Amino acid sequence: MFSFFLFFFIVIVLAGLFSIISFFIGERSPDREKVSAYECGFVPFSFLGRPFSIRFFLIGILFLIFDLEISFFFPWCVLYNMVAPFGFWTMVGFFFVLILGLIYEWLKGGLEWE
Repeated sequence: MFSFFLFFFIVIVLAGLFSIISFFIGERSPDREKVSAYECGFVPFSFLGRPFSIRFFLIGILFLIFDLEISFFFPWCVLYNMVAPFGFWTMVGFFFVLILGLIYEWLKGGLEWE
């Protein structure tokens, strides 16, 4: 329990130290480019309250879904030699379902930005 609090204390001290140091040695020269509004790499089209296209959110959600599913492969790849045949075929099935989902989204046009 003591080691947890020691670690927590060290983290707090380091975070505060880095924040204070960066405040004092950081560069403070804002120019027109730095302080301009930024909208997904594009110059803002109109007023800032305009809602984004639903395509933006769909592509973001698809990225998160496939990114999280791919993260399940890392432990499997690390322990590949120690996995039983059932574990191997389970991951092959999971990969197959993942590929089917990607193909479905591709055919439905969910990955196209218009």
